[in-house]
Amino acid sequence: MTQAEIKEFLDHKAEQYNKPEFILDDPIQIPHRFTKKEDIEIAGFLTATIAWGNRKSILTNASKMMRLMDESPFDFIMNYQDQDLDNFEGFVHRTFNSEDLKYFVQALRHIYHNNNGLESVFKSHAQGATLQPAIHEFKKIFFSLPHQKRTEKHVSDPLKNSAAKRINMFLRWMVRDDQAGVDFGIWKSLSPALLSCPLDVHSGNVARKLKILKRKQNDAKALAELDKKLRKFDPQDPVKYDFALFGIGANEKQLF
Repeated sequence: MTQAEIKEFLDHKAEQYNKPEFILDDPIQIPHRFTKKEDIEIAGFLTATIAWGNRKSILTNASKMMRLMDESPFDFIMNYQDQDLDNFEGFVHRTFNSEDLKYFVQALRHIYHNNNGLESVFKSHAQGATLQPAIHEFKKIFFSLPHQKRTEKHVSDPLKNSAAKRINMFLRWMVRDDQAGVDFGIWKSLSPALLSCPLDVHSGNVARKLKILKRKQNDAKALAELDKKLRKFDPQDPVKYDFALFGIGANEKQLF
């Protein structure tokens, strides 16, 4: 296919998959339970953090996190007492355990108390045409409190060559207003033009089949390569193609 034909194909697939039905078995359904901005972004961040592995397990454990915070994540984070964190004992999702969750809650409180919230951190460090440097700065702020070194692996760093799939997915949820009821678009201070595709096995494989990605590893260099191509297809909303690439890879294996 020519580049124009690839763009037309991906535009069609993005429209096909960027619909409310997408929510039904996707982790984004967890923040969709809430209406308050802070609840949505905290539920979204915690859900995205554990969004790897079996989808059923992701949804089960993300729901459990919300229950542990009394289905009011912002209120819990701002008002919990130390003993309330004891309720997290025994929580585990793959390598993310109760000690990690305790730290994440503490770090989120610190950010809302001292940095005016999650959106403000990313906005303050946005520079150039991508949010990848802002993710790096966010990680430094997030881990500015005393913590176990092992917990750091649960927030990726693009400047250490990570594709940062989960946090890029979270940013898509928060920043992109798709008018279709999937992505929230509640972070008005940031432009969707800055977003990057949550690069994973599905989206990476399809992108390579379409020859819009050459690099074999799903890392920060591959993300930059894919970003460059997708921004040519749609400079204002490049990450809409995540729906196309992921949707094809997850649901249309016979095509690829």
